[in-house]
Amino acid sequence: MTQTIPGSAARSGVSDAANTPETISGGHLVAKALKAEGVDTIFTLCGGHIIDIYDGCVDEGIAVIDVRHEQVAAHAADGYARITGRPGCAVVTAGPGTSDAITGVANAFRAESPMLLIGGQGALDQHKMGSLQDLPHVDMLTPITKFAATVPHTARTADMVSMAFRECFNGAPGPSFLEIPRDVLDAHVPYEQARLPKPGSYRASTRSAGDPAAVEQLADLIAHSERPCVLLGNQVWTCRATDAAIEFVRTLNIPAFMNGAGRGTLGPQDPMHFQLARRHAFIDADLIIIVGTPFDFRMGYGRRLSPTAKVVQIDLDYRTVGKNRDIDLGIVGDVGAVLAATTAASSGRVGHSAAGRKAWIDELRAFETAAYERRLPRQRSDAMPIDPYRLVHEINEFLTEDSIYIGDGGDIVTFSGQVVQPKSPGHWMDPGPLGTLGVGIPFVMAAKHARPDKEVVALFGDGAFSLTGWDFETLVRFNLPFVGIVGNNSSMNQIRYGQIQKYGEGRGRVGNTLGRVKYDQFAKMLGGYGEEVSDPADIAPALQRARESGLPSLINVWVDPDVYAPGTMNQTMYK
Repeated sequence: MTQTIPGSAARSGVSDAANTPETISGGHLVAKALKAEGVDTIFTLCGGHIIDIYDGCVDEGIAVIDVRHEQVAAHAADGYARITGRPGCAVVTAGPGTSDAITGVANAFRAESPMLLIGGQGALDQHKMGSLQDLPHVDMLTPITKFAATVPHTARTADMVSMAFRECFNGAPGPSFLEIPRDVLDAHVPYEQARLPKPGSYRASTRSAGDPAAVEQLADLIAHSERPCVLLGNQVWTCRATDAAIEFVRTLNIPAFMNGAGRGTLGPQDPMHFQLARRHAFIDADLIIIVGTPFDFRMGYGRRLSPTAKVVQIDLDYRTVGKNRDIDLGIVGDVGAVLAATTAASSGRVGHSAAGRKAWIDELRAFETAAYERRLPRQRSDAMPIDPYRLVHEINEFLTEDSIYIGDGGDIVTFSGQVVQPKSPGHWMDPGPLGTLGVGIPFVMAAKHARPDKEVVALFGDGAFSLTGWDFETLVRFNLPFVGIVGNNSSMNQIRYGQIQKYGEGRGRVGNTLGRVKYDQFAKMLGGYGEEVSDPADIAPALQRARESGLPSLINVWVDPDVYAPGTMNQTMYK
């Protein structure tokens, strides 16, 4: 190991005389590898094992956002990847630092989000000796990552960072993990021995258009379908396939539904945009195309689809296609490339013309309109305590074309999923299929840091906010303003409903009742803006004042604790 002395030249192992690098440390190699990958920010909580990475990040111009809990760092890295399309990175110390971040990595794994978690580790020469914060990190992270490994030597550091990122994008995206022992990270190696991959020169294109014969078969199915529909899922945004998806549905006249990050692909006023008629469409359609979303619990494991319809599934991951439900056609590839190829292959096909589907589209539109009108009185309700439908209606009205909406909660966010409609692609963020509470503040952090020109609006359940809410202070410290709303019913209401259904009212409050916390005062205490709302007429003015404050904000809205979202009441686990 090269001994260093204070001063930037010695710290980076640079010869002042020749102004050329002689040696470089593991931490600086990490930073260079991150820079080559396009990472401009790391999210972190400090620890003695990892500080040389900070030193390298400063030299490489990489922002260091330090948070109050490692779970927040991991969630923020996930959120950064979702917003930017580039991989996110969280850096945490060994032992409890890494174990604290596991929930964020697990959430990214289920949500197919490409991020790298770097964890510290005790020195190699102390292996199995009981060094400070020693844990078997790789064994712990392997089941919930696409790649997990230990960096064995300083010269391999940048190479293994690149390897981890490469695996993040192998098939459907996901997280990777690297642990770097303290002596490996701090040691210096001759610069010429360091394996520094050249940016853009160590990965193949992942934009496969799928099997051409399968694309032709799909085009034929569409041509002969009278009642088709398509569900545009998370991978439409992951693959940045918005334009291809829009051209597909408009050119071929196919009604479209959206879920997850696919929300916003079509604007609320688009004639092919549908939301409330999905169940009706899935029952009556003769062709159902599922794009970039698995047959998991959100899809009733595929059982909600008509047994007589032709079902097509398009996905980045071979393992997802046909899982839990038989399909008529599966295509593995970049969903944008597959949709674009299908649109091209459909040109001039003999069969049902797009115009011939007018009756089907009119039927769905009538169903959609009727469902909206049935719910509208509750969205405009003046009841006190406030009906959650009124709250999410006001939020939807408040959003602009540039508002990124983030949902973090159980019952209250289930309400918002029915009402809130992002106006633009990539402007909806939720935990994803793991259903992790506590993503809100870190997602706000990532979204506002990565897209400072965008307004960020976040709805929290009071239980969800409590998990990571102390990093509201981080938003104040880094001047990351947003409009936050807490739907406060002093309960973990999604669970409370289930307990009542199983055990009766007498045991409905066991383990799920929260204190009557005034989160507006919490925001003020930490240097943000806060307001309390108990009258529905005050929601819109309070949101506007939060927007105008230019500060991180929390509007504490007291909602009716005895009103539950339909999605909560329909959960099969409660029946």
